Amino acid sequence: MNNIIRAIGSIWIALLSLPSQAAITVTDSLGQHQLPETPKRIVALNWDLAEQLIELDVVPVGVPNIKDYTTWVVQPAMPASVEDLGTRAEPNMEKLAALKPDLILAASPQKDLIPRLQTIAPVLYYQTYNAEQNSAQAAIENFKHIAQVVGKTPLAEQKLNQMQQRFSELKGQLESAFNGSMPSVAAMRFANQTTVYLYAQNSTTDYVLHQLGLTTALPQPAKEWGIVQKRLTDLQHVKDGYVIYFGPFTQQQSEQLNKSMLWNAMPFVRNGHVNQADTVWNYGGAMSMEYIAESITKSLLEIKPKS
Repeated sequence: MNNIIRAIGSIWIALLSLPSQAAITVTDSLGQHQLPETPKRIVALNWDLAEQLIELDVVPVGVPNIKDYTTWVVQPAMPASVEDLGTRAEPNMEKLAALKPDLILAASPQKDLIPRLQTIAPVLYYQTYNAEQNSAQAAIENFKHIAQVVGKTPLAEQKLNQMQQRFSELKGQLESAFNGSMPSVAAMRFANQTTVYLYAQNSTTDYVLHQLGLTTALPQPAKEWGIVQKRLTDLQHVKDGYVIYFGPFTQQQSEQLNKSMLWNAMPFVRNGHVNQADTVWNYGGAMSMEYIAESITKSLLEIKPKS
């Protein structure tokens, strides 16, 4: 009898030591879904999704177009172990399947691929950027949802709180540098030498400007991806404000810009109220907003008024 009891006890101990395989309920932009367990091998098919996993200390097994990620997104750094899957619009399906993911994260550039992706692994879809929603709030909510998927909710809350604290710190630096008279700022990217992209009122960049206590020099209505294309000549309306343009911007592009008579005629150029900002991804996840804030602040402090 004692041998039987000991045997039963050993079986229970063995069962209790097995990893939990309980299903989890998760949320994406399409609703709620059931996953058989917390996923370990995750493919992220958009850069904003990849960066959010990395911020949550989860290394994706595959991400598209890693070379351009390192040029345009920069932060957080892409781990060397991540496999490149081609382009975001047309990822390499064979290579993706060979990675044997147990979850695929997709965004709007891959929405039409979801039925095909679902033949490889479960798919969660997160949409952050469209004209009908505030991209900053959507980015924060999606970050929380992704954190729940990977079992990192406490870390996500910690990082979001730290981001708000960082906004306050940077705002204080700007208030000190500008003697409490905070400037209006036009944040933009160059499309080419005569055309620019301004960030609209629903963009994460505009959200960051307001978190820093700044006003938008050329407000734009809500648009998909939060950008509005304008002619360079439209910047003439930035009178006493500042213009910050995000990289990447090559030395050759800078030289061409500095030779432009149109550019040099702009009031903000004549006033010395213009500067390039460090490269950040303005269409990213929640944590990208902290990098945007740091980039804008650094750029403005470099051209602050002389005391």
